[in-house]
Formats: sequence, structure tokens, C-alpha cells
Amino acid sequence: RACPAGGPGAMAQPRVLLTKEPAPQSVPASDLPMKVYEVELNAGPESSSGLATAGFRTAKYLPTEWHLNNSELYHKAFAGCEQAEHGRAEAEELAEYAAAAAQRAQQDSTATLGQRLQDIHFWKAELQKEIEDLDAETSLLAAQKLRLERALDATEVPYAIATDNLQCRDRRQAPDLVSDEVERELLKEVELIRNIQELLKRTLMQAGNQMRLNREHKEVCEMDWSDKVETYNIDDKCGRYSNQGTNIQFHPSSVKFEESASTPETWAKFSHDNIYRAEREKLASINLRALIDNILHDTSEDMKMQCAAVNEAFAKHCKELDDAKHKLEHHLKKILKEIGDQEANVAALKQAIKDKEAPMKVAQTRLYDRSFRPNVELCRDEAQFRLISEVEELTESIGSLKKKLLESEQSLRNLEDTRMNLEKEIAVKTNSIFIDRQKCMAHRTRYPVVFKLAGYQ
Repeated sequence: RACPAGGPGAMAQPRVLLTKEPAPQSVPASDLPMKVYEVELNAGPESSSGLATAGFRTAKYLPTEWHLNNSELYHKAFAGCEQAEHGRAEAEELAEYAAAAAQRAQQDSTATLGQRLQDIHFWKAELQKEIEDLDAETSLLAAQKLRLERALDATEVPYAIATDNLQCRDRRQAPDLVSDEVERELLKEVELIRNIQELLKRTLMQAGNQMRLNREHKEVCEMDWSDKVETYNIDDKCGRYSNQGTNIQFHPSSVKFEESASTPETWAKFSHDNIYRAEREKLASINLRALIDNILHDTSEDMKMQCAAVNEAFAKHCKELDDAKHKLEHHLKKILKEIGDQEANVAALKQAIKDKEAPMKVAQTRLYDRSFRPNVELCRDEAQFRLISEVEELTESIGSLKKKLLESEQSLRNLEDTRMNLEKEIAVKTNSIFIDRQKCMAHRTRYPVVFKLAGYQ
């Protein structure tokens, strides 16, 4: 059935690129034999040969032309069949190639989608881990922030105790109203508590800002994670599409790249940067928690040490007050005894002076009566000289006794003044001891423990 090299069949063959040689024909090509047609000549009496057909010969083909025309039609038909057969073979081969290429492309696309799903799952898992870590870290930081708040609240009691101690000690009486070691330690304690409160407030603000940054980066990671989940579901659904599915259709407009689409590098860098920033904030949060631990430990220890110093100063001062009071009471006891003795002495002196009145009267009466002796009897005899000497001695003795009485009375008044001063000073010391021991030290028993100052309660 092969067409001649220059025949019309060769000109009509389609130019198709074949990947393999065409299959051999089942029937070998050969030239068709020329069929011999036998034409019966009309030579009978009713035939038209002769003059009757003389005018129609020019409108007819020759038998050779007729046979040639039929042969050409046969060749054209066989060439068309051969061309169609070649086209069918090439079409089948092209269809098989296209089917295999489409299957390979679909398998490659499915494999690429699978790889993409692995990448998305990796970043999704990393983001989820970072979100969980940030959430846990924020919870730990919130617990530390609560400790700071409790510690700040706990400082109010020591501050109130210290200021109350200072106010109570202002009610001490002179001369005990002195700027002693206790007052200096109390002022140091008040200043320390104020500084600690300011430090805790600043740390609270820092913790609040860090928690806000943690939540912001957690939200960024959650948004990225949510996009990854949605993308994973979309790509997973795309990977499950098959040629036999009922939910596939044509979308000609989808074969394009979006202008705002990211590249794999920028896509991975976006999640990497989010995780990096979240890790940086998480590290800052961890460092802040360690700082808060150190601050709470140091502040509680400082307050404990200062409280111990104040208590020690109070105890020392109370001991000094007790010693001073005991000494004052001892001296008061001696003064009271001396006052009693001095009062007895004054009474004895007065009695001694009074006792000298009778001898003075006797001596002066004797002298008076002897002045009436007559004439020469008024003699300056030994008796007269002795009486005069006696009066002088009595006068001098009474003068000495009166002088001593004045001195004793002045000494008694001085002893009374000393007694009053001692009693007043004992009252002052008693008041100071009451303020320091009953008011201040009793109030300081309400001082919070270190566990509470560290913010654990």
C-alpha cells in the first residue's frame, strides 16, 4: 500500500515528531494488477454504431482515461488510508507519551507537595514549640511578678514599724531624747526600705514590659503558626487530589504567580526571624527571672540584717537604760537614807542649841545678880572671870551650833533636790524603757519573716 515517492500520499503526510519507529504494516505493499474490462460491442441491428453515433464521440472520455482516473482514485484512497494509519499510530504514541508525561508531572508535583508539607510541618513544629516555651516562660515570669508584688506589699509592715518606732521615740523626755545608735539604725532601716520599694517598683515595671513583649512575640508566632496550619491543610488537600476525584475542575486563571508572593528563602527567613526574636525575648525573660530571684533574695536578706541590727541596738540600749535606772534607784536609796540621817542631825542640832539656853540663862543670871554686890564687894574675882568666860563659851558654842544647823539644813535641802532629780530621772528612764521595750520592741515582733519578704506568701 505504499504510495509512490512523488505521489499525493507522500505530500499529505503530517510532520509529527515520533519517539520511536512506526510499527511494520501487517500487509506488504504491492501494485494492484490492472483489471481488464470486457466491453460487448453492439453490432446488432439495433446498435448505434455507425452514423447514428457520429455526433456524440467528442463528449466522452476514453477508456484509458477512465481507467487512469479510477487508478488515481484507488491510489488516493490507499494513500489516505496509509496516512490515516500513520496518524493514528503517531496519535496513539503521542497520547501514551502525554499520559506518561502527565503522570510523571503529577507524581513530581505530588512529591514536591509532600516535601513542602514536610517543610511546613518542620516550621510549624518549631513555631508551636516556641509558642509553648514562650507561654510557659510568661507564666513563670508572671509568678515572679506576683512574688514582686507580694514582696512590695510585705515591705509596708516593716516601713510602718520603723516609722512608728521613730515617732514613739520622739515622745521620750529630756535628757533621754538623744540621737543614739537606735535612732541611727532606725533611720537606716527606713531609708533601706524606701530604696527597696523603689527597686521593686522598677523591677515590677520591667517585668510587666517583658511580659507584654513575650505576649506580642507569642502572638506573632501564633499568627505564623496559624498560617502554617492553614497552608498545611491546603497543601495536604492538594496532595490528595486524584484524576478520579469529583472535586476537581478547570481554573485557567490560577496559572500565574502573585506579585506579593514570597520566595522559599524569604518564607523560611520570615519564620526563622520570628523564632529568633521570640528566643531573644525568652532569653531576656529568663535573665529577668534570675535577676528577680537575686533581687528578692538580696532585699530580704538586707532587711533581715538591718532588722537584726535595730533589734540589737534596741536590746543594748534597753540594757543601758536598765543599768542606769538601777544605779539611779541605788543612789536614790542612799539619798533617802542620808536625808533621814540629816533630818535627825538637824533635829539634834536644834535640840543642842535649845539645850544651851538653860546654861546661858544660869550664867547670865549669876552675872546679873553679882552685879548687885555692894561697894567693894563688887570684885573682879575668879568667879566673875569664870562666869564671863562661861557666857562667852556658851555664846560661841551656840553660834557654832547655829552655823552647823544652817549648813545641815542647806545640805538637807540639797539632798531633797537630789532626791527629786533622781526620782524624775528614774521616771524618765522608766518612760524610755517603756517606749523602747513595750512600744518599739513589742511592735517589732510583728516584723515579717524572710520567707514573706522574699514574696513567697
